[in-house]
Amino acid sequence: MKKFTQILAAGLLIITLVAACAPAASPAPAAATAATITFTDGLQRTIELAQTPQRVVALAPSLTEILFAVGAGSQVVGCDTFANYPETVTNLPDIGGSNGDYNYEAIAALKPDLVLATEINTVDQVDAIEKLGIQVAYLSNPVTLEDTYKLISEVALLTGHTAEADTLNASLQQRVAAVEQKISQAASKPMVFYELDGSDPSKPWTPGPGTFMDQLITLAGGANAGAIMSDAWGQLSLEQLLLQNPSLIILGDSIYGTKPTDVSARAGWGDIQAVKDGKIYEFNDDLVSRPGPRNVDGLEQLAKLIHPELFN
Repeated sequence: MKKFTQILAAGLLIITLVAACAPAASPAPAAATAATITFTDGLQRTIELAQTPQRVVALAPSLTEILFAVGAGSQVVGCDTFANYPETVTNLPDIGGSNGDYNYEAIAALKPDLVLATEINTVDQVDAIEKLGIQVAYLSNPVTLEDTYKLISEVALLTGHTAEADTLNASLQQRVAAVEQKISQAASKPMVFYELDGSDPSKPWTPGPGTFMDQLITLAGGANAGAIMSDAWGQLSLEQLLLQNPSLIILGDSIYGTKPTDVSARAGWGDIQAVKDGKIYEFNDDLVSRPGPRNVDGLEQLAKLIHPELFN
């Protein structure tokens, strides 16, 4: 559970939340003029900006990635501890976020005219920042790829990059369509086990039904072994895993050092088809756990792992 807790603290599993768990309705459409931006955020508050923000702080790595992807990178003056993409963000001031704790003094010192928050952030944190006289926009988490495109558009509108977002979203949609066209030719739907945390090999953590990861595995032409669970995420017993008998094991916890050889050596795992065939793969979990453009990178990589015969 230790690794999985770290992932949660970093906000890396925010997109596994199902729609029913979202704390607020999806943001209403926003409107903008040459001088003002009006936006209804994920807490159903009206955000009014007199001009395009030029000093932006992001409280989640997903938001930092989107800001740079839509061309607002030069406006970002600070980001959370876990932001690591693009690589240049490591040179930005760190405003905290480890274990959910932010450095409000550091945020205030950056003199931001907008702070972007998301569902890993609490209402109390939003209030604490706004008490410093800083405007905060709280953005809801995507639970589908369509929601991801919407989030990209919202970040772009708030920072004056709507045209760039339109171009980016069109490109992402084309790439997803290309994957879907390829997968439509698949003759089978392999069972896939996506490991979030294998610290306890007898009860590894995995995403459940209706989660973002579940949807991506399905789009990539696979069947999610964790779909038999009732929760959005949880632990599969070794017995359940053996019954599911996945033909692929994908290690989202490879960032914490889990290797395919470690999995092969686990007691009782040798009877799983993926272990027998050596189809155990390390995977960059950031590509699927952080809402943003790289989700499509993740989809493409998953599709190639699940159906390599279609991409040769």
